[in-house]
Parts: sequence; C-alpha cells; structure tokens
Amino acid sequence: MSDPLSPDLDHRSAADVALGARFRAREADWRQGAVIYQVFVDRFAPSADLAAKEHLYPSPKRLRSWDERPQVGQEVPEAGLWTHELDFWGGDLASVRTRLDHLEALGVEVLYLNPIHVAYTNHKYDAEDYFGVSPEYGTRADVAALADDLHARGMKLVLDGVFNHVGRRAPWFEQARAGASPAQDWFYLGEEFAHGYRAWYDVGNLPELRLEAPSLRARLWGDADSVVQGYLREEGVDGWRLDVAFDLGFRYLSELRAAAHLAKPGSLVVGEVWNYPPEWLAHLDGIFNMTIRELTLALARGQVSGAHFGRATETLVADAGLERLLKCWLILDNHDTPRLATELPEAWQRELAQVLQLTLPGAPQLYYGVEAGMEGGPDPEMRGPMDWERAVPGEPEFDRLRELLAIRRERRALRIGDFVRLDSESLLAFARKTDRVSESVFVIANPSAETVRETLVLRDSKLMSHARLRELRARERVIETTCGLARVELAPREVLLLGVEVPSTHEYSPYKRIQ
Repeated sequence: MSDPLSPDLDHRSAADVALGARFRAREADWRQGAVIYQVFVDRFAPSADLAAKEHLYPSPKRLRSWDERPQVGQEVPEAGLWTHELDFWGGDLASVRTRLDHLEALGVEVLYLNPIHVAYTNHKYDAEDYFGVSPEYGTRADVAALADDLHARGMKLVLDGVFNHVGRRAPWFEQARAGASPAQDWFYLGEEFAHGYRAWYDVGNLPELRLEAPSLRARLWGDADSVVQGYLREEGVDGWRLDVAFDLGFRYLSELRAAAHLAKPGSLVVGEVWNYPPEWLAHLDGIFNMTIRELTLALARGQVSGAHFGRATETLVADAGLERLLKCWLILDNHDTPRLATELPEAWQRELAQVLQLTLPGAPQLYYGVEAGMEGGPDPEMRGPMDWERAVPGEPEFDRLRELLAIRRERRALRIGDFVRLDSESLLAFARKTDRVSESVFVIANPSAETVRETLVLRDSKLMSHARLRELRARERVIETTCGLARVELAPREVLLLGVEVPSTHEYSPYKRIQ
C-alpha cells in the first residue's frame, strides 16, 4: 500500500497548483520584495586614500573629518546653492566595496546609490556629465567593479538617475545659453523666467531639462549608448531609481522603462513619486510607497488606529495590485527626510514601524545608518557620516533590525506572499500567505496605550483547529487557535509576529494531505 506521506504523491488541489506557480514566478523576480540598502557615497565609509584625494575638494569646497556632523550653512543666492552643499566627508566607490560584508550579513539584496555622476555639490543632484563618474567617487570602472562584487554575492546594484534637471555648470546648459545646437533645444530659456531659464523649484543651480526634445531623450535613455542603457549594458548595473519621477510624467516614464528593459531585460526602474501609487505603476516597475510611510508614521504617533491602517492598506492593495506593490519601495527615511530615530523618538515606535516595513507587501528600503540608530533632522542633518561604532551586535537598534531581517529571509511569505487583512475593532492585524500553510505569517499590533483583547478570524482554511501560532522573535509567546479563530491579548504598544507550528514528524499529522 502507498504511503500517504510519500513525497511522490501530490495531493494539491488545482487551485493550489495554480497558486504555487504564481508564487514561484514572484520568487524568480529579484525586484519583488527585495531588501534595498541606500548609500550616500560621500558619507558611507571613509576613503582609504583620502590624502591623495584632497586636491579634488578645492575651495570653496570643504573636507570634513568623519566625526563632524552636517550643519546648515549659508545661502549663496548668486550660486543658487548653500554652503553646506559643498561640505564633503570623502567617501568613494572603493570604500563602499570594503563594507559589502556588512550589507551581506544584514541580508541586503540590492544596493542603491545616491547620484554618482560628475557634479559640483556633495549630493550630485546637479549633474554636469551623466556619462562620467564624479572624480571624488572614482570612475566608471569602479562602478563596474562594484557591480561585479555585488553580483558575486548574489546582490544587485541600482543607480540614481536625475533626468529632470542638471547643474548650472553642465556643458549642455552652457552650450544652450550660447545658442549651440542641439543643446539650445534642451532647456527652457527666456526672459519670462526669473533666472533667464526654468529651474527646478526655482533653484538657480538646477536648470530644468526640456524633455520634449527628442534628441535629448535619445541621449538620456533612447540610444543604445545613452545614459540609462549605457550603464546597464557596459557597467552591469541592474536598475535605475528616478529622481523626481513625478516631474517626468507618464509618457516619458514609460519610454524610459522600455529603453531600460530593452538594454537589460528584468532590470528595475523605480520612481521617486510621493503620490498615491496605482496609476504610476502602469508606467514604472515600482515607485516609492510614501503613502504607506505616512500611514506608518501616523500609526506610531497615535494619529490613526490600527484598524484604520489595515483597511487603508487593503484598499491600496486592491487599487494598485499586489504584483505591482511588491516592487514598490517601502521607505521610512532617506536622504530627503528626517531620520527614523528623529521622526520616532520612542523605541516602541521604531519597532512598530520597522516590523511593518519588513512585513507589508513591497521592497523595504533601509537608509544607511538606520541599523546604528543614527539621528538627523532636515537637510543636511539626515546626511551625516555613517556611525560604524554603533552598527554592531549588542546595540539595540542593530539587534532589532538584524532579527527582523533574519525573520524576513526565513519566511518566504514576507517577501512574496499575498496580503490578507484580519478584521479587528482596534488592532492592526493581517496575514502574509502563500500556497503553503507552514509559510503563513500573522502580524498583530496594538499601537494604543491600553491592553486589548479580541478574537480574530485568521482567514486561513488550511490552518487546522487547535493549531498553535508561535512568536517568531526570541520570545516564548504561543497562541492557541480554534476553528480558525485566535483569542489574543496584547499589552500596550505590543507587536506580534506569529508563524504556524506544523508538526514535522512521520507520526500522525492533520496536514498530511494539506500543503
């Protein structure tokens, strides 16, 4: 007689077979649910050869010591910038390569770099030459070497594309003002503009590009040797993050994405969009899910209830589609926002926010230094040099993030699983599910200052009655279930991450014919 537990027997339903194929397809796409780590190259790791680079920071640029913190400088109206935009700490692409062990140990899958192109300022959002790398950072050969190192570790590299504007010192802009062709058609020039040209947010140092010019779009992304396609083809980078993507508009975003996919099928084009996601996702692989960021901060501050957060997220998943949301970046902080430890000063708030960042559908983006609990307010304070002394085991912020990242690695559902909201009066409760009951993860959070007791319907038909849910973190919490229900009691500010205990024995199991 055949053994009903034999792996040769397939007891799956037709629905499960289809589900399994869907989840395998998601898993095969590195862009879905990947863990992103953002690096501001100048501030991430000290250069090993700083003395030899000092000539690259001529006055009025200033080279700071690693223990100094960025501070607001003085505005220089005639230059269209601030003095703190000329403060440098000396990091480069070579020094980033020395810290890849740290990223791999955390569980990072994608390294995203702030702009690296030739530019005058430290932030490099004022590109002078897209085809070259700023000499403070290295060369295009250094980009290729970094990409090779990452690929050898199974990781990817994403660059920052700033294609809405350039810097005032860009040769293209100087040629345009001199009437040279074709650059004269690449900018908005005229006396009707305060600066004599249209500038991004009226910042004099950032003249806007006139993307309506076909010859300009060809050089940026249309040609095989364009900026977008060139780095994908030649240096082996894996994708682009588009600065102020909302300014490029739907048509040009679609055009750029198609060009990137032509150069490297399966590459990523993700846009900085601070809007409600759905319509943008028809034109990009993913966007910044700033809607979830704002909801998360509001939840941690007591401005929305857990139940409302759950309903709003369910609506977003329905509106945008889960497949698309899985490629969207889940951001809590970055180079444009105060740091997480500044936004949410209480440890329980940060725990709640990071649990959601690492369990909701999407690709969590970690801003360098978050694992060290770095603080920093508005620009330029949030762009401080990396605090390596606190990015080590034994530090509370590091240990919490490392534990959550390890759980995410171990639980397939947290990367590619469906999102299922669990109905609750006041708690935030949801599940991430695949076709396998053993992979289900239940997230239950009580953001309030009161103890909450509720009975939750777990919405998982494969979960056997009397199944046990066990806390996935280093805790002893176990919750018994009955007929698909869980009676829970959560202390104030408590967050639970629960996995299903499926007996792993050759003796009797109610899961013997259920995957």
